[in-house]
Amino acid sequence: MRPTSSRESVPTMTPAASLVFTTLLSHGPLTRAEVARRTSLSAAAVTKAVRPLMELGYLVEGVDEDAPPAVGRPANLVWVDGGRALFIGLKVTGDEIIAVLADLCCRIRMSRHVHLTGREPEVVLPAITALVQELLTEAVGFGVRVRGLGIAISGDVDRAEGVVRYSPFLEWRDVPLAELTAAATGLPVTVDNDVRALTVAEHWFGAGVGLSHFALVTVGAGIGCGLVVHGRVVSGAHGVAGEIGHLSLDPLGPPCHCGNRGCVEAIAADPAIVRAVRAATGKQVTDTADALDLAHREDPGARAVYARAGEAIGRAIGSLVNLLGPERVIISGEGLAAYDLFAEGIRDAFAASAFGTAARCDVVIRPLPFEEWARGAAATAIQSFMGSDTYEEQSMTRHSRGP
Repeated sequence: MRPTSSRESVPTMTPAASLVFTTLLSHGPLTRAEVARRTSLSAAAVTKAVRPLMELGYLVEGVDEDAPPAVGRPANLVWVDGGRALFIGLKVTGDEIIAVLADLCCRIRMSRHVHLTGREPEVVLPAITALVQELLTEAVGFGVRVRGLGIAISGDVDRAEGVVRYSPFLEWRDVPLAELTAAATGLPVTVDNDVRALTVAEHWFGAGVGLSHFALVTVGAGIGCGLVVHGRVVSGAHGVAGEIGHLSLDPLGPPCHCGNRGCVEAIAADPAIVRAVRAATGKQVTDTADALDLAHREDPGARAVYARAGEAIGRAIGSLVNLLGPERVIISGEGLAAYDLFAEGIRDAFAASAFGTAARCDVVIRPLPFEEWARGAAATAIQSFMGSDTYEEQSMTRHSRGP
């Protein structure tokens, strides 16, 4: 496999250039004046940031041919040339790997699913390598290089070190995934928590575009949360932030894999719901499909379990809104298949626990396929390539220190 870690034609990004690039990625095409307004940079700073990116072909400038006729010279627009580079994004679950090949605008050009025969690193890593090799071969037809690989995985992930500290669904501890994968593929590798990666994609392209403060809550195999504060995805001082799945709502509640009791995840995640439905009904419930079927057939025990799950999620969102005051909370994840069963519980518990005007927070439901999680992984690779992740860390450090 040919290494692609050369820095040829890769820009040296300043914080201003990273900010301009991500602004154009989410909102472009824009005039330079509009970029300056959106970023609060001076016109001179925008021009200085744009110039090297245009010279390398990552940004393009031209006249908007579709603009209505106007007096005077029409203003040029600047936009990201999505075809200038490609990136691979992988979402690793306990059962499969979902992969996408995306362009510089994070548009999915192709996707792949591969079933995993085991969860051990010695099984997963060769599967990752083979899948990346397949996509690198496919990428040859696009005529541009793959510039980075992003991997999204559940659990406690140290992005700066590229280490999976703990992934409960894979049962991994302290796996140096970025180092191992980079050695096997020859690509620069970014490894991040899967919910945080999806939050990056939602911030750039989804329901969080244009918002300075929002949260993404995911329900399904686990209960996750990604946070955007002051326009930046928050990783936390130790790589852990927004873990509302491990808010302990009931000290006497069911045990959680984290070691506590009564966590939101121990009540409302899919495995917890399956166990609770089995106990409540005394029936052979093997998976979420069985649990959903019972609840939809009006089994009172099963419906009570889903109602309790909705209440737990709603209380967690209420606590989140009380603490951070986001403009919007986006709810997503494969667990939305049961949303009709716990929607009322979420709404009622949120309304009861949100304090004062915090209850005005916009709560939206956004079902997303697993390809979007892989797209989020590709977005983290684009972040690393364009230096946007470094800019975000610097920005959050400035916010934490004050002016």
